[in-house]
Amino acid sequence: MSVEQIGAEQVRDQARERQRVERLDRVVIRFAGDSGDGMQLTGDRFTAQAATFGNDLATLPNYPAEIRAPAGSLPGVSSFQVQFGNDRVLTPGDRLDALVAMNPAALKANIGDLRPGGVLIVDTHDFTPRALSRVGYDDNPLTDGSLRDYLVHAIDMTSLAGAAVAEFGLSRKEASRARNMFALGLVSWMYNRPIEPTVSFLRRRFGGKPAVLAGNLAALRAGWDLGETTESFAVTYEVAPAPLPAGTYRNIQGNQATAYGLVAAAERAGLRLFLGAYPITPASDVLHELSKLKSYGVRSFQAEDEIAAIGAALGASFAGLLGVTVTSGPGMALKSETLGLAVALELPLVVVDVQRGGPSTGLPTKTEQADLWQAMYGRNGEAPLPVLAARSPADCFDTAIEACRIALKYRTPVVMLSDGYLANGSEPWRVPAVDDLPDLTVEYATDRNGMSADGREVFLPYARDPATLARPLAIPGTPGLQHRIGGLEKDSLTGAVSYDPDNHDRMVRIRQAKIDRIKVPPLEVDDPSGRPGYGARLLVVGWGSTYGPISAACRNIRRRGMAIAQAHLRHLNPLPANLGHVLAAYDTVLVPEMNLGQLASLIRANCLVDTVSYTQLRGLPFRADELEQVFANIITGGEVS
Repeated sequence: MSVEQIGAEQVRDQARERQRVERLDRVVIRFAGDSGDGMQLTGDRFTAQAATFGNDLATLPNYPAEIRAPAGSLPGVSSFQVQFGNDRVLTPGDRLDALVAMNPAALKANIGDLRPGGVLIVDTHDFTPRALSRVGYDDNPLTDGSLRDYLVHAIDMTSLAGAAVAEFGLSRKEASRARNMFALGLVSWMYNRPIEPTVSFLRRRFGGKPAVLAGNLAALRAGWDLGETTESFAVTYEVAPAPLPAGTYRNIQGNQATAYGLVAAAERAGLRLFLGAYPITPASDVLHELSKLKSYGVRSFQAEDEIAAIGAALGASFAGLLGVTVTSGPGMALKSETLGLAVALELPLVVVDVQRGGPSTGLPTKTEQADLWQAMYGRNGEAPLPVLAARSPADCFDTAIEACRIALKYRTPVVMLSDGYLANGSEPWRVPAVDDLPDLTVEYATDRNGMSADGREVFLPYARDPATLARPLAIPGTPGLQHRIGGLEKDSLTGAVSYDPDNHDRMVRIRQAKIDRIKVPPLEVDDPSGRPGYGARLLVVGWGSTYGPISAACRNIRRRGMAIAQAHLRHLNPLPANLGHVLAAYDTVLVPEMNLGQLASLIRANCLVDTVSYTQLRGLPFRADELEQVFANIITGGEVS
């Protein structure tokens, strides 16, 4: 060991002696910068490190809608938030414990969410008079005393990262990009997160670019070393692993989970999976993920538009594949005519709608759950179909399988609702055993099933299973099982075009009855009393991604000694048969939604039970502390505000 190395080790040892470790139950961190600063990658890598360590976690990526948002501007800020803890984590967190801001715009846009006493790490490199003025700062906040309520670490991370990579011959742009790895190394050191997963990731990603790989690794380690050697960081933080049930875990995003659920369903059904899709934010990652899985028999088709995408998927279903299409709200509008055709043909089809802010183009990269009515009613004529909603990123896997089960068993298109928060957010997922997944085997018709008026054996494509009212499926080309398809009304047995008024009335009612008799699990209520109506007087009903914030708020309410009950709906059409009975047991039924009360209206119409709505459309998920205050106010006799 050289004299220089011995000296460096001595400096590290002395720094370790000065530093103390503070143990925490959970931490909320946000990385923020320009959309080109790599904040999504930084947050994703920190999340992977926390997951490897064994923490439970939840994430919230947040980025501009514009592909090239103006650098250094407030609209151009991109951020990634993660909450990790030593017990069940339900949301990405409310108030931040730590904020990493890479420029003045990132500081301005996010400082309001940092709790007093929180850690603020700022890259000072771009705090120039011009950059400060651009985002509305009259004075430099790092020197004017406005940040005195926070533990501020002002560091020129850009210059330090540049110095760390200088020997590798990188371009100025490549060297500047390494500052996100410097920030990751520093924060990883602060929170005692292992950087080995990120080292492995960088080796895989930049294995073919030795200089870029060496530079990123050097910047990552330089950030770690700064924490070890500087006197500014007197405290490091430690969050113990969470006691998760035994099993194999991986960190998973909602869109990944949806893709894997569709593949698993096809495997359990013994069918090939066909995806017809047109790229649209925030659903495109399902297409990207499935396009990687050709070895599992997946056929992915990127169509020229949304109409072609669903048309191809429906054709695949007719041909004996598991047909799927994915989209967001604007794409759902374009798919409506073919979705109605799928209802008329009574073919299995799964449509995944990853909801985003609307109407029209709206807020493409922000979350919302305002497509429920569109999924329920967005077609001409009486065109009923089942609607399901996932509640968390990992739950997208199970919900996708359930959507496929219903589509295949009842011969119907199914809409699965996700949203931008679930699609891009992540959490630990326990990989299931294949044998624990449901058997979705489909029996296709191989023989004629009826007699014609003149006594010949014929195929009746609309003769129905008496239990499910599902019609038989016959793969095109099966001898003797030819039948007519198309959007014109069909005879209730032969499938021939029919304009008979009574036949049309009969077919409309049969299609509705088929959806009504779909068996869905009864609604389960989380009521500490164990007897609905005997303990809590307030029941909070949610659907979709509101599950996490509602659950976290209910947990906090109970810790305060107040009674509250919670129920969450996955099946939105048909609704659970016991829903009305459950709701009637409570004095107040509150429905928080990221829309203007769509589920609340459905409940009133279907159950004749009054509901109280609490709504917001900010492009962001509910905050648990916000809902906690609303719940407490109702319990103590106040009004919803």
